Amino acid sequence: MKYSLSATELTDLQAVQVELLLEVDRICKKADIKYCIIAGTFLGAVRHKKHIPWDDDADVALLREEYEKFALVCQTELDAEKFYFQDNRRTKGYRWGYGKLRRKDTLFLREGQEHLPYEQGIFIDVFPLDFVPEFAPLRGGHCLACFAIRKMLWFSAKNKLIAKIPLSFIFFFYNILTKASSTSLVRILTFPTVKGRIYAYYAKWYKDLSEIEFAGHKFPCPEDGDGYLTFKFGNYIELPPESGRKIHPVSGFKLC
Repeated sequence: MKYSLSATELTDLQAVQVELLLEVDRICKKADIKYCIIAGTFLGAVRHKKHIPWDDDADVALLREEYEKFALVCQTELDAEKFYFQDNRRTKGYRWGYGKLRRKDTLFLREGQEHLPYEQGIFIDVFPLDFVPEFAPLRGGHCLACFAIRKMLWFSAKNKLIAKIPLSFIFFFYNILTKASSTSLVRILTFPTVKGRIYAYYAKWYKDLSEIEFAGHKFPCPEDGDGYLTFKFGNYIELPPESGRKIHPVSGFKLC
C-alpha cells in the first residue's frame, strides 16, 4: 500500500539523513577515509544549502579502496546504539551492490521492497566507485555486464526462474568487476550511469575535493562541482518542472 509522506514527515526524514551524514563524516575523519557527497545531495548543497526541498534521500561516495576501509571501520567505530550498516557481505538477503547506513528504530520502506528479508530503517546510500575501462568498446561491454548483474540482483527477488540463481553466484561476477585496475574513469557498478554519456564518471571528481555547506554543516564535495553537476544534470541551477521532481514511492514510514 502506498504511503504519502507529509511535509512534516519529509522534513523529519531529511533531518535523520543529516544525522547519518554526520556519522559518516565523523567516522571518515577519525579513520582518515576520503569520501564526498554526490548527486542530488551535492546539488542540494549548491542550490539550496540543504536537501533539495522534495528530496527523500542522501548519497555519499568513496573509491573502492576507501569504501572497504569504511565498511571495516564501521564494525568498531559506528555508534551501534543509533545506527547500523548494511551491504551484501554483512546482511543476509541484501541485493544491492552498495551499502546503506541506517538509523535504528525507524522505518523507511520503499514501494516494491516490502519482501526484502532485513531491517529497513531510514537510510543514506554509501556508494563504492570502481574503475572502468578507458577503451570505449570495452567500456560498453563492461556497462552491459553491470546492467545484467543489476537486473539479476533485483529480479531474482521477484522472478521464480531468476530466483534459482544464488545471490552468491551473482555477487561472484560482481566482485570480479570490483578488481579492475586504476583508470581515469569510475562508476557505481550496480547503479545506472547518466544516459547517453560515457557510461562512467571522471575519477578526478572523487579524488580532488573541496568542502560545501549542507544543512548547516560542512561536507566534502567534488572540487570541480560545476563540471560534475553539469555532466550529471545539465543546467543544474534551474529548478525542474514539478512533473520532473523525483519522489520515491513509499509504503511505510516511522520515526523512533
